[in-house]
Amino acid sequence: MKKIEVSINSKHTIKPSSSSTPLQPYKLTLLDQLTPTVKNNLYIDDFEEGVPYLEARVNCDMTDFLRLRKIECLNEFVPIKTFSMEAISDERYPLLGVQVNILDSGIAIGVFISHKLIDGRTAYCFLKSWGAVFRGCREDVIHPSLSEAALLFPPRDDLPEKYAGQMEGLWFAGKNVATRRFVFGAKVISSIQDEAKSESVPKPSRVQAVTGFLWKHLIAASRALTSGTTSTKLSIAAQAVNIRSRMNMETVLDNATGNLMWWAPAILQLSHTTPEISDLKLCDLVNLLNGSVKQCNGDYFETFKGKEGYGRMCEYLDFQRTMSSMEPAPEIYLFSSWTNFFNALDFGWGRTSWIGVTGKIESAFCNSTVLVPTQCGNGIEAWVNLEEEKMAMLEQDPQFLAVASPNPPISRC
Repeated sequence: MKKIEVSINSKHTIKPSSSSTPLQPYKLTLLDQLTPTVKNNLYIDDFEEGVPYLEARVNCDMTDFLRLRKIECLNEFVPIKTFSMEAISDERYPLLGVQVNILDSGIAIGVFISHKLIDGRTAYCFLKSWGAVFRGCREDVIHPSLSEAALLFPPRDDLPEKYAGQMEGLWFAGKNVATRRFVFGAKVISSIQDEAKSESVPKPSRVQAVTGFLWKHLIAASRALTSGTTSTKLSIAAQAVNIRSRMNMETVLDNATGNLMWWAPAILQLSHTTPEISDLKLCDLVNLLNGSVKQCNGDYFETFKGKEGYGRMCEYLDFQRTMSSMEPAPEIYLFSSWTNFFNALDFGWGRTSWIGVTGKIESAFCNSTVLVPTQCGNGIEAWVNLEEEKMAMLEQDPQFLAVASPNPPISRC
């Protein structure tokens, strides 16, 4: 197979159409403020910057591309480097960028979206509405609520800088990172679910089971590198949860824009007395995962609402800082599921054949996993970003490889 080459044919900047009504600044939420920086971390008000829109030609057909021998090539399909930290400078950093890649027998649309403004739900609403406009089905357009989130979680003009940059330190750890794609078939997931069952969680979901399985083997990879140590440390699996569906609200928040997600941390204490990894029960890990998500309920999020919620937020962030500064440092693994997003997109040529996540991550965005649905067969793809040394251990784990398929060709239904 020849090397995949992507040639940019045109570059445009898409700007809002002229209007007699001035566009009002978009106010961030307190949650958005935790990932700097836009307009003093408070507003988005320069709508004239526009959105980078690129069109490119790819020197292969879709069948060849879907063999996906090297996921690194995906970097060429997006207009802006993904999973990267915003530049701390006066340089404008786009919040959205689109690249339309024309192959010999298909189209691949690469989208970059900043987590400053948009989470998975907002991204899905945007892409689904874009597809509806393309198809001429304007009744399927989702009309966003632009102000509701900021009313619930109002931003602060006095937010301490230590909080604004806190997530930066957690997500970008300054280490070399490897990115891999592992696929779990439907039958394999069913067997993992059976193993994950317990009295507390009699019917674990597919996502819970795969997340627990991955967490177990990430712990094994870490232990393989630190064998012989006797210190106690924490292993934390933090799952992304959608706040919208968990609020005690009479009105539905599904269309509220913003970074309305939260991390539900499941915490496991590891020491030299902890059983060998083969003796760690998957059902126990899934029970921890299930319990952490259950705690993220409406009553919990009520304490963060309004101006009064600022103090509660500071308490949470201080606790997080204390945890991250422990010695030895806890190992934190982030898990995000896209299995309920992006699987019904249609830009007028039928449903998408495949949803990818990223190519090689050049920045130090480590210990994160994104789960996406396979487009046929009811399987799950796990896109794992991990420190290179741990990834090498994971790729040599026979129990892991007996279940997870490393970067197989993409099946088309």
